[in-house]
Amino acid sequence: MSFRRIASLAACLFLLCFGAAQAAEKVKIAALTLVSSAPLFIAQERGYYAAEGLEAELVFFRAAQPVAVAVASGDADFGVTAFTAGFFNLAGQGALKVIGAQSREEPGFDFSAYLASNAAFAAGLTAPEKLPGKSLAITQHGSSFHIMAGLLARRLGVATSAIRLVPLETLPNMQAALKTGQVDAAILPGHIASQLDRAGEAKLIGWVHEHTPYALGGLFTSTRNVERRRPVVEAFVRAYQKGAGDYHAVMNKRDAQGRRIFEADAEPVIAIIAKYTQATPEAIKAGAPYIDPMGRLDVGNVYEQVALLKEEKLVDPSVDPARFVDTSFIAGHFNLPR
Repeated sequence: MSFRRIASLAACLFLLCFGAAQAAEKVKIAALTLVSSAPLFIAQERGYYAAEGLEAELVFFRAAQPVAVAVASGDADFGVTAFTAGFFNLAGQGALKVIGAQSREEPGFDFSAYLASNAAFAAGLTAPEKLPGKSLAITQHGSSFHIMAGLLARRLGVATSAIRLVPLETLPNMQAALKTGQVDAAILPGHIASQLDRAGEAKLIGWVHEHTPYALGGLFTSTRNVERRRPVVEAFVRAYQKGAGDYHAVMNKRDAQGRRIFEADAEPVIAIIAKYTQATPEAIKAGAPYIDPMGRLDVGNVYEQVALLKEEKLVDPSVDPARFVDTSFIAGHFNLPR
């Protein structure tokens, strides 16, 4: 083969490689540095985005609402976070599409716990069913904690107002109020709840999954991306599902008695989660939620949450989940409304 032919082939190969590199779609992903964001971390560390032709950048926030705002405004392409009244109002305006699940309260998987202050426990608050008439710390009205309390009230057949919700903005504020008896109860992540209970600073009286299993959050993108960049959304979903599948394989295990177990094969995934959350392996195990291996969503429960928040006058009456839940990207979603 002549030198000129070799040079020509080399140039073609260079252009092909250069073109492939140029073709990578840049995407920004908004999330919180919580264990429930684990599929995002795993997909990044194991190259699943890159394998789908995506150049992914993770952008982190400290609360759920800014994540939704970032995606709606176009500052981020995808988001993963808890459902809130603010999220539903934004989605109801047509800016967002929920395309998959984040995590959910699943029976057998301790994630969010009900706690009573020591004084309230001594006075008889020994189970979540006894919360009506008591004060409960939450971050803010319309938050995921508000939704948990509202779903429990519904199950008990009382109005949410039967439980006196006390918005305290942050988890540290909620812990402090609980420990000092300023509130009777709180709902807190499992790793925090276990620490408070072991230290004798509060009493763990139940788990949310035992009373109201529910879809805690979602995977979402902008309506604009669904309409104009569908192949990119499909590629992102495939990468996300690979990350969720890896999590499920090692973090959702249970033994023959149904107890959660973490074996040696979970250590690499725990190390990835620790890198992003700065949490210890022990804390990660204590607060690791159930994450569906395919990112499938309990759609009916999203409808229930919206209905609940409408009753609380925190979500606009015009908000219709049928307009913002898009089931076309992932097969097998649960509890689809008829």
